[in-house]
Amino acid sequence: MPRYITTIGLEVHAQLNTRSKMFCPCAVEYGAEPNTRTCPVCLGLPGALPVLNLAAIEKTILTGLMLDCRTPDISKWDRKNYFYPDMPKNYQLTQFDQPLCIGGGVPLYELSYPKDAQKTIKNPGKVVKLTRIHLEEDVGKSTHTGAGTLLDFNRAGTPLMEIVSDPDLETAEEAFAYLNSLRQILIYGGVSEADMEKGQMRCDVNISVRPEEQKELGAKIELKNLNSVSAVRRAIHHEVARQTECLERGEKLVQSTRRWDDDRGETQLMRTKEDAHDYRYFPDPDLLPIHTSPILERMRVHKPELPHEKCARFVQDYAVSAYDANVLASEKPLANWFEQAVAADTKVPAKKIANWVINELLGHLNASNATLADSKVTPQALNQLVADVELGKISNNQAKEVFEEMFATGETPVTIIKQKGFEQVSDSGAIEKLCDEVIAANPAKVAEFKAGNDKVLNWMTGQIMKSSSGKANPKVVGDVLRGKLG
Repeated sequence: MPRYITTIGLEVHAQLNTRSKMFCPCAVEYGAEPNTRTCPVCLGLPGALPVLNLAAIEKTILTGLMLDCRTPDISKWDRKNYFYPDMPKNYQLTQFDQPLCIGGGVPLYELSYPKDAQKTIKNPGKVVKLTRIHLEEDVGKSTHTGAGTLLDFNRAGTPLMEIVSDPDLETAEEAFAYLNSLRQILIYGGVSEADMEKGQMRCDVNISVRPEEQKELGAKIELKNLNSVSAVRRAIHHEVARQTECLERGEKLVQSTRRWDDDRGETQLMRTKEDAHDYRYFPDPDLLPIHTSPILERMRVHKPELPHEKCARFVQDYAVSAYDANVLASEKPLANWFEQAVAADTKVPAKKIANWVINELLGHLNASNATLADSKVTPQALNQLVADVELGKISNNQAKEVFEEMFATGETPVTIIKQKGFEQVSDSGAIEKLCDEVIAANPAKVAEFKAGNDKVLNWMTGQIMKSSSGKANPKVVGDVLRGKLG
């Protein structure tokens, strides 16, 4: 049976989180009333001249630094002549042959893969090579109705990075991981919110399938209308299967563009093209090329600690496992929350705090379909709770009950412990009396212990905890029992 090779490349458009648009001072504001964030420049009115947004250039160069790209000394702006129904100028200001960033790569983080694929990663540690990152302006938004099409130009002119990968991905799972890892890095750098639901990050997928013995790539088929990372995975699986079936029937694949219908779970032909469109690029006469060196040097100091770097530091500084470090560093707000919890009292073992964050905090957030921003538990309160467990003031099971209340009400551990009467008795005199009573009442168990059965100690500790209504400090109980039983 013939074998086939799949090759995938991704074109990701990410809106930059600048306050104003790329070539005019209009505000960038998601959800504003339609056509209220426009001006003669972004509406393409005659005589209106564009002015470069320096913040957008800085954020693009910072993205290049995070992804190990090279920034040429000179970068320029071009007009891409192509009819967009929602682009008022009928050309797009973009970058053609001298973009801001060249090369680089996106590391694929293990936890960025789908959960069902994380144990079978084919190429662990893979870095997907990039072709380029260029800066351009976004188009407006079209809303199609039965009565016609509505156009909203609020989004037109929003700074948009196009991040183009090499044809360097092999599977839908790698594409899934690529998008999640890239989103993570963009958020870490503070350059984009990268929210696909809001259209702040969009993706086109190029797929080719060829027989194993064929060296040149197969026909490139582009997929559009992909609105989520999971939709990208589903679409790739479907399209690879479709192309493979075509080849097995002896059909010739033709370069084309297809749309993904998520409801039907299938791709549908939009148009075919034997060659790429002639966009008739030419340098924009209204915008001068820029010298990037001063901007590049200025932005180097703003390069953040990236997720994989933070993971390595967490393992080194906090003695957490590699898996725990990956979970904690998976989202920047979570990593910051964890470090605040550790810093609240550095005597509390960071590993213990990590366990509580991963198992209890994230568990409760997932169960209640909430985000970290919704949590009523503060980092300082969690540190105090873990400290109380470490000092033997409450048991681990009691602490979980206290955490439930903290999560629901936002009350401090001290208040809840008092309310529930969980304060443990650590007074050795009171505990000695309880130990004496249990020893006197269970001579057979004492004999078993002295005969070498250490498990009896746990049983006796349990009896004392029961008689003290769970308030006796189990560590003190164990120490006193061992002393009395020799």
